[in-house]
Formats: sequence, structure tokens, C-alpha cells
Amino acid sequence: MIKFKVINNKVILSYTAEQFGSNWVYLKLDESGSVLISKAFRVTKNELISPSNESKDHNPDATVEFNIADKKQDYYCFNKDILSLNHDLYIHKNINLEHRIFVAVRGISIFKKIDNHVSNSIYIGGDNENSIPESIFIELLKNFPNTHELNKYASARISSILSSYLDTKDDYEEKYQKYLNKKVSKKGSNIQFEYSKIEVLKYKSILKKLTLMLSAEESYTESQWQEELLQIILLLYPKYIYLFKEAPVRDTYGNKNRSVDYLLVDSSGNTDIIEIKKPFNKCIVTKRTYRDNYIPLRELSGTVMQIEKYIFYLNKWGKKGEEKLTAHYKNELAENFKIKITNPSGLIIMGRTVGLSEEQIQDFEVIKRKYKNVIDIITYDDLISRLKFTIKQWEKTYNKAQQSNP
Repeated sequence: MIKFKVINNKVILSYTAEQFGSNWVYLKLDESGSVLISKAFRVTKNELISPSNESKDHNPDATVEFNIADKKQDYYCFNKDILSLNHDLYIHKNINLEHRIFVAVRGISIFKKIDNHVSNSIYIGGDNENSIPESIFIELLKNFPNTHELNKYASARISSILSSYLDTKDDYEEKYQKYLNKKVSKKGSNIQFEYSKIEVLKYKSILKKLTLMLSAEESYTESQWQEELLQIILLLYPKYIYLFKEAPVRDTYGNKNRSVDYLLVDSSGNTDIIEIKKPFNKCIVTKRTYRDNYIPLRELSGTVMQIEKYIFYLNKWGKKGEEKLTAHYKNELAENFKIKITNPSGLIIMGRTVGLSEEQIQDFEVIKRKYKNVIDIITYDDLISRLKFTIKQWEKTYNKAQQSNP
């Protein structure tokens, strides 16, 4: 067993053999010039402070002592060679030196594992700007794999191999995963909490802008309305990083060039189409029923047909279209960014549901779901509703953050 003591600003490692005496330490020093104590400390005759085996005072069964560190200001400095490290180790004077902070189960050198992940000297505790706080270091020690965990891991690996060929009596992989799930994992700061106030302000500003626009929609031209609303859409759908107006698309069947009003491109390069119409009240479903159903008005069905045709043109254009669009917008795209045509979808923003009966809204929902796999149809009242729910959720997150960090 080993113990540590500090004498005259020097850290002394005391080794006492539990069986067969400690004479083997001296024999090893004579044979190879160094000896490994407790699978972590590589010491030589230079560190030996006990009487040598040539000394009259030498007792082969006595405790063997080595000087393994010297105090430098507020830290005990351990030479990197003693611990087989690439960098020196500094442990603050207030930290209790004991076996468990150096060696984990099955003789794993703790600081050797840490050393593999750093590029400078290791500081534990104290005020050094690069030091690992003592509390964090203690937490690290707690999370070092113990014998129980290593046994479970070994069983899981063996079971995963054998299960391909034999019927195993238990699912050790599942047991190992359940064990890991119970352990405390690394927990960083909650970025939702950190940005919740900003998100509340952002979505409230968007809601205010959209409400003002809807209250004075007659003062906008179609083009002005689209430009204003697109600013809102890009904030509500942050996956889109590019927006191209009047983007070219080839009609391979009609053998002519056409243009899409607005082409959206996400961060992966995938394309989608968006159509924005001013919020006329009567452009969604009929006022009267046809065979007991409210059916889409021409404005809605025409817009759906238009988007479906553009999606059809894009899909038929395929690989050649990807190359053409990437080349066309080369100066606006990030370096090596490529536009892709992979089953584009459509987004239609038009109309109001205010003033519609429950039956009309229900039939409109049926119409929307008919095209759901290709086109998302959103009314301005849907946008307002989504914004309000989003604001409530972020306010809830913000209030929770305030309670956690008063």
C-alpha cells in the first residue's frame, strides 16, 4: 500500500508491501534502474530517500520512501517522468493527497488519461487561470468507470458478438445502457434559458409587425406585401438561408424557360417554393356548399396548381437543374455550396379564416391535408396563432429561467 506525506515542502511516497516484503523494489532498481509503484509512479534511485540496499541501515521488509514532488509556491509539482506524463502535474497544497486521486480501479492512471487530452501542464485546484477546479476534479473522479461498470461493459461487448450466432440468456447491452442512463452525464448551460428573453422580444416584434400589416393591407402593393412578409417568413423558418426572387426553372415539356416567384434554399442546399398572396377575405373556400361541402375557391385552387407545376418542372429538371441553379447563383452562394433538387415542397401563405364558419374551417382543413405531403397552406390567422403560441412557450421558458436564476 502507499501513503503520502509532506516533509520540508517535499511530497514523500511511502510504499509498504502487503506480502513478501519490499525487497523486490530494491532488486528492481538494481536491475533496470527504475521501478513502477502502484501502476502509476515510475521512480528511480534519484528519488529514493530510504537507505539503499548497500546501507547498513537497510531493512528489506521496511517501508520504502521516494521524493516524488516539490512544493512550488502554492502547488506540489510532480515531475512528468515520475507519472509517465507528457506534461508536469501541479496539485494545490490544500488538496489531500491520497491514492484514489492518482489511480482508478484496475490500475488505471488517472492523470495519464487526463494528460492524453491536454497540451499544457495540468493544474488541479488553486487560482491558476488554467487549473481544473477542485470540485470539478472530484466530480471527474466520481465518474471514472468503476469495476462494476467495466464488467457490465465487457458483458455487453461479448453479448453483442455472441448474439449474432447464439441465443444469449440475457440482454447485457440493454442492461449496460440502462446503467449508463442512470449515471450523471455532462451538463452544460441551458441555452434556451440564455436566449429566451431575446426570443420573446423577437416573436413579439414579428407579431406586432404582422398585425399592423394586416390592419392596413390595402396600402401595400402585391410586390411590397410579399417583400415585407418574406422578412417574417425567414425568421419563422430559420432553416432557409437563401431566398431567390424570380428564380429560373426549365419547362422541359414545353421547351421554354419559366421563373418561380420565390425559391427557398435551406442550409443543406435543398430547394422549396413559396407563394405569397395578399390576405383577401374571400379566397379560401366557397360561401355556399356544393353537395354539402365547401370547396376551394379559384384563387386557392389556382395557386395550388401553380406550385404543383413548378415542383413538377423542378423535379424533371433534376441534376442538370441543380448545376444550372448553382452556377446561376454562384456569386451569392457560399464557397462549394451546391443547390439540390430533392422532392421540393411548397408553401402557400394566403387568405383569412376570420369570418368563416366552423364548417367552412373544417372543410378547409380537409383541403389543406389533401396536399399536406407536398404543399403547406397557411392563412394569416394561422400565422398569428402560431406566433402567439410560440411567444407563450418562450415566456414560459423565460419565467422558468428567472425562477432558477433570481
